[in-house]
This record gives sequence, C-alpha cells and structure tokens, in this order.
Amino acid sequence: MEHRSERVTLARLPSGVEIETTVHTYDGRADGPTVYVQAAQHGREINGTETLRRVHDRLAGDDPDLAGRVVVVPVADPLTFDRVSYTTPEQLDSVNPNMNRVWPGDSDGTLHERMAATLWEYVEDADAVIDLHTGSADMLPHVVFMEGHDESRALAEAFGTGLLLSEEAGEDADAEWDARDFGGKLRVAATRKGIPTITPELAHNKRLAEDAIETGVEGTLDALRHLGLLAGDPSDRDPTLARNHLGRVTADESGLFRADPDREVGQRVEPGERVGTLYDPTTYETLQEVETDRGGVLYSLTREATVTGGEKLLSVALVRES
Repeated sequence: MEHRSERVTLARLPSGVEIETTVHTYDGRADGPTVYVQAAQHGREINGTETLRRVHDRLAGDDPDLAGRVVVVPVADPLTFDRVSYTTPEQLDSVNPNMNRVWPGDSDGTLHERMAATLWEYVEDADAVIDLHTGSADMLPHVVFMEGHDESRALAEAFGTGLLLSEEAGEDADAEWDARDFGGKLRVAATRKGIPTITPELAHNKRLAEDAIETGVEGTLDALRHLGLLAGDPSDRDPTLARNHLGRVTADESGLFRADPDREVGQRVEPGERVGTLYDPTTYETLQEVETDRGGVLYSLTREATVTGGEKLLSVALVRES
C-alpha cells in the first residue's frame, strides 16, 4: 500500500493568505473502487478528525490488504476548525456561512463555494463518499442517507450504528427541508450524481469522546470492507431504520429546561409522552410541559438547560423497520 499526502489550497483570504488543508491518498496493491472520506466540515465536530487519524494508523500499517484507493480529508473546513465553530464569521462569507449548504460549490463563488468546488474534484472521482459529522452530546449516533437510494442504504447499514435515518429530499420532503437549504449538503449533491453517500453523526463535539471515535473507526473500516477495499465482511449488526422527518419539539418561551431524569436518547416513545419541563427561573412558573410530537426513537434531547424561545429541545425519528 502506498500513502501520500499533499497540501491543497482551497481558497484565498483578502490578504492573499491561502486557506489550505491536507489530502491523504492511500493506494492499494490491487485495483478496486475509490472512496472519499472527509471530516470537520463544521469545525467544532472534531471526533471525525480523530477517527481518520486512527484509520490512517490502520491503513498505513505494515501489511494492509487494501484494494483500490481511499482519499481522506481530515479537516474539510479550516476556517471553522480554527474557530471551533459551526459557521464562518460574517466577514468571511456572509452569503454562505455554512459550508455544508453549497455543494458541489462554485469556483467563482463565495469563499465556501470555492472551497467546496476544490474538494468536489475529489468527490466526483469517487465511487462512494463518507462525510463524517459529530452531533451534540445529546444525540444518539446514527447514519443519514437519502431515501430511495439502495446503494447508500447498504453503505449506511455497513457503517453500522444502531440507528439509520433515511432522508426524503426535494419534492418528496416537507417545506422545512428546502427552507434550510439541505439541497446543498454534500450527501445530497453526491447522491444526485449517482455516488453512494452517507453522513455518520458520531455524537459529541468540541471534545474527543472515545465511544464516538471508536464508532467512527469501526464504521469506516466496515464501510471499506463492504465496498471491497478491505478483506472480510462488515460486523453483523441489527440496526433500526427510521425516517428523518426534520421535525423537532421547540421551546415555546425562553427559560430553563429540565429533562426528566429517566429520559435518555435511544428510548422508544409514543406521541404525547412527557419528556421534561420548561420553567421561568425567576418566578418558577411552568412555561411548557414538553411532550413528544410523535412516536418513534428519541434520538436528540438537549441537556443544556438555558434555552431561548424556538430552540430545539428534542427530536423523534419515525421508525420504519426494526
């Protein structure tokens, strides 16, 4: 196996300073598919970056039986990575502050569009794409893929988290999907080009979490086994398939939110189940008895108590298959 790395210029700042990242390429001794893997599109989501460092140790070992090519970008967005942030400051890209809304990018566009366009050159040469993300500590690890794309679903199953979320897109999705510009996500753009693509959400951000990292490492290696780049079969798992409906229960008012102590992500819930209480911290008045809006898997539940009106408190995924 041959490993090489190169510094790649994604775009330039007004001062002429280049925004660079490192692209790693692993070429196996035998022919096989090309897989593109990236992490840290959102700079505070660092567990994917550590995942890829450990995957590097496995792929660059003494005698890896790699067939094909793996292209890895451990820090896809250096701008947000340096700021430990989700988006860039307005001064850098006020039009497209979120890089994961502009794919496949535009070489003559805004800063993020130019950065995405540079990386898209690697994406469009791939036979499959893994876009590692890291949700909050209050989110159940899961893998998202586009509804109706069988190869993406198979790749998601191989990655192997306990929860898989299929996402309806375009005209099949509700108005919220379009309103939040989800058509510009890497997963959507690549899948629409016929490239099987998944987005693993590993949970936890801003700190390295061993359970999330190990999920990422084993999932990435199992995905490579599924695609035939590594020998062996993916681990045998029994995931729950649900639909990412985009809906979420939000805070009616600003205040303090106390989740009920017996509530944990991963629980099965029915519509109208109590999950916690939102109250006024100064008067102790109950502002909202927070309840589930539908039945399914509780996969997101905020633990940050101070919330503002309209902030997400929980999300429930609609179970399709157990």
